[in-house]
Amino acid sequence: MALINPYINFNGNAEEAFLFYKSVFGGEFVNIVRFKDMAEHFPVEKKEENKIMHIALPIGPNVLMANDVPESMGRVNENENRSKIAIGAESKEEADKLFNGLSAGGTIEMPIGDSPWGSYFGMFRDKYGIEWTVDYDPKHKGKV
Repeated sequence: MALINPYINFNGNAEEAFLFYKSVFGGEFVNIVRFKDMAEHFPVEKKEENKIMHIALPIGPNVLMANDVPESMGRVNENENRSKIAIGAESKEEADKLFNGLSAGGTIEMPIGDSPWGSYFGMFRDKYGIEWTVDYDPKHKGKV
């Protein structure tokens, strides 16, 4: 079965955000490419050469990926709300840990708790403007 791997665009703080995500999820980055590493193929202004062209953090069988968008390409709308990253936790304890860790410094849209549809669910926007849902459904452990 195919995996879904979210890819997030940032306005220059991808590395900071991913260090935060790594502190919550654990694991190690499998790939960090800076714009200066690809200058021959994708030149950017000197002030942006250390920004992230690609970063990847495995989370279970999935990979969370991102990049910084060079200023020359315009800014990412940090308040857009057309998508969320959905996490399927394997236990209530894991759901609480991820919800509390990732929502720190962000805005909680729906506190984590028992939902009307029978799962343990919460929703928030993290301190980087990324929207997340955390769900634990004992009937579908780890599957959203």
